[in-house]
Amino acid sequence: MKGLVIKSTGSWYHVQLEDGTVLDCRIKGKFRTKGIKTTNPIAVGDNVSVEIDEESEARTGIIYDLAERKNYIIRKSINLSKQTQIIASNIDQALLVVTLSKPRTSFGFIDRFLVTAEAYHIPVVLLFNKIDQYDEEDLAFLEEVVELYEKIGYPCRKISALKSIGIKELKVQITGQTSLLSGHSGVGKSTQSIKLFLVLLFELPLFLLLPKKGFIQQHLQKCTH
Repeated sequence: MKGLVIKSTGSWYHVQLEDGTVLDCRIKGKFRTKGIKTTNPIAVGDNVSVEIDEESEARTGIIYDLAERKNYIIRKSINLSKQTQIIASNIDQALLVVTLSKPRTSFGFIDRFLVTAEAYHIPVVLLFNKIDQYDEEDLAFLEEVVELYEKIGYPCRKISALKSIGIKELKVQITGQTSLLSGHSGVGKSTQSIKLFLVLLFELPLFLLLPKKGFIQQHLQKCTH
């Protein structure tokens, strides 16, 4: 059976099968030694082959093969071990949620994210969120920032997850795409409003990679390329 890894919890993986059902799976023993040099041989976004574990009392599966990845993004360890961890794979685009205030996303953070994504051949869309809270001065500055990044080839979307501003345009952007959602803590990527914005309002069967709070930020600050 073929499936897509949609969640990783320790040594277990949630695999969405072609019929839409989700199966809890573990890795076949010998699979761990097949030239895999990262701390996690399987990552969210991987396309895998699984079989039912006949020895298990519950209905679980065993991952026995991994399809070739088209891309991936990793986190490098800062200690002497130099180990790497794959955060996600087979990403069509990364959505970076940015706010110019409340809190302010630094340009250094944005640029480091763009450099990282370029290194792993992942297109980026910048989502400028919370525009409903901006005054005239903020909106004028936003236009300058959007113009700057669009000139160098990065699509920008001005949105409000809370007020549903820019929903229709962004729906076109992400329909049918495997997207990595990231951003600073507090920018709105993991609030209830952004979840409703992405899931209920879109009503799309999208596969979204939602990193733990601050995880991508930590990755970008510590890794080197």
